Order: sequence, then C-alpha cells, then structure tokens
Amino acid sequence: MADGQTAPTDASRGLVYPFQIPADGAAAQVADGVLWMRVALPMALNHVNLYAIEDGDGWTVVDTGLRTPDTIASWEALLAGPLAGRPVRRLICTHMHPDHIGLAGWLCARFEAPLLMTRLEYVTARMLLADVGPAPREGEVFYRAAGWTDDQIEGWRRRYGLFGRGVAPLPHSYQRLTDGDVLKIGGRDWRVVVGDGHSPEHACLWREEDDVFIAGDQILPRISSNISIWPIEPDADPLGDWLRSIDKLEALLPEDLLALPSHGEPFTGVLTRLEQLRRGHDVSLKRLERSLKAPKRAIDVFGSLFARPVDDGLLGMATGEALAHLNHLIRQGRAERTRDADGMDWWTSTQDGADT
Repeated sequence: MADGQTAPTDASRGLVYPFQIPADGAAAQVADGVLWMRVALPMALNHVNLYAIEDGDGWTVVDTGLRTPDTIASWEALLAGPLAGRPVRRLICTHMHPDHIGLAGWLCARFEAPLLMTRLEYVTARMLLADVGPAPREGEVFYRAAGWTDDQIEGWRRRYGLFGRGVAPLPHSYQRLTDGDVLKIGGRDWRVVVGDGHSPEHACLWREEDDVFIAGDQILPRISSNISIWPIEPDADPLGDWLRSIDKLEALLPEDLLALPSHGEPFTGVLTRLEQLRRGHDVSLKRLERSLKAPKRAIDVFGSLFARPVDDGLLGMATGEALAHLNHLIRQGRAERTRDADGMDWWTSTQDGADT
C-alpha cells in the first residue's frame, strides 16, 4: 500500500487496486525492493507494465516494452530517474510477445546482462524473428478457411513479418527458466511458475515470503488474455491449456497475494480473478455452442465472443480467439467442422438444440 493511500476497489469484480499508476518515466514502489513502471504502446492496449527488483548494486528487470523510439526514450528516463543510474544485472522476459521482449536485445547489450526466459518462449521468438517472408501458402489456406476475403488475405501478406519490426535482435544465448526454479534476486527467493495458453511457456515469478507475484499476461485484472490459434498450429487447443493453467494457479496461489500484471494495475483478489476468467470462457463457450445450431465460419461467430465490432485492425486476433474456442468445442465433442469446395470451414454444434 502506498503511504496514506486509500485502496480503490472494483466492487463488480471483488478486486482491490492499492496503487496509483506511475507517470511515464517514473516508478511506484509496490513491494519491498520492487518498482512498477509503465511504458506506452502504440495500439488499443496502450501500455505495458515493467518491473524492477533490487539486486545488489543493480536491478533485475522484468519485461521491456516494444522497440520504438518512444519506448527507448522512456527507458532513458527510467534508467536516469527511479533506477538511479544503477545497472541492469539481469533481464527476465515473461514471454515472447513483442511488447514484452521488444527491447531485450537493446538492454542486454547495453548492460552486458544475461537474458532469462523459458525455452519455448525464447526459441519461438527466435523463430518468428527469422520468419520474414514471403508469406506462406499455409497462412493463406488458414485465413481463407476462417472466412477472410481476398483483400483481407492480401493485407495479411503485406504485414507478414511484422513481429520483427517491434523486436530488437535477441541475444544469441540465454539462461533457461523452468517451472519450479528458484531465483535469488537481492538475496531473496523468487519461484518460477509457468502457465500456458496465452503463450507457449509463460513464466511468472512468486516471492513466497511476502506473496508478491509477477503475473505477466497470465493473470490480468480487467481484461482476459488473448487465447489464439495461428497458422503454424491450426489444430491446437490453447484454450484447454489456458483452463488447465487456471486450475494449477488456483491450487497454488493464496487469495491475498499481490499480483503484478503486465496490463492494468497491481491488485489483490487473485483467486477471485481466476474464477472470473474461467467463468467468462465457460459462458463464451456455451454462447458459441448455441450459435452453431446452423453452420458458421469463424468470422461469423465474433458476435458470440466479443462485446464490440471487429475491424480489420483486430481481425487477426479475433479470428485466432474464435478458432481457439471452436477448436476447444471440437476437443470436447461439442462441435464438428466441415471444409467446403471453396476451402472454407463450417462449424456446427453436435448437441441437439445446443443448449448445454
């Protein structure tokens, strides 16, 4: 709790948000030796949270923001200001999405600091950085099956390789994190807790002695993490992985810990939030299943899953999330898929009346 500060609550969610959002270039102390920083993102989700943990005469930093001039300027202000010119001794990246690893190479090179990640996150990031095109035929087949138009597929072709534009070249070596590892940071133990579904092997960090939990994108307080299917693994079931991770975290974490997410504000009430996330996906699956009384393509089910219209800027993520839910229904035997002569997939409920 900040000095003399009243904790705001979100009565509809049962969560408590103890801290004020730090200004750009500033930081808020959210636990002993832990600073919360925030940098801007040039998208609808307009920020990402970063954390610095005191580590001897320097810092262990968690996540970096995108590689943009604005983010570099924010880092220069952070390094000179709240980080007091002390060096970054280690960089931990929770997962491989560009807003989390965009400046990993820049920071590691600047301070000759090691990069710590799980293996699947590091290897996947290196693969995506190398995959600059041309756009593969498998992607065209994938998006046509989902119902995209020729113009939308052509837009995807033009944007192919976008991952690398927001990510500086990664270090060519890293230190592997695995579930259950214990890191000594500033002489105190932080346990690695791995989740799945949003990304392949997402690392969270738990200081059990005072229940501080750096949650990354695995537990967000105000939005649900994107759970998506992509052309590289079209038959995957990341939503099943995600729901199993919720079960794991519910069995592991205490309700009163302080969760430090990558988006939104630090909060307490983590078990309440995990149950909300599970329930939200359960409701979405039931609503989606009811909508499949008549055959539909992936693009036809957006209204069953999303509260706002999906424009072309959100089309890729919305399609991926719709397919994640549809694939999960297939895994549960609640839906089936048929591909027509035009290469489009049509999804139908297997349940009479689709009311379950």
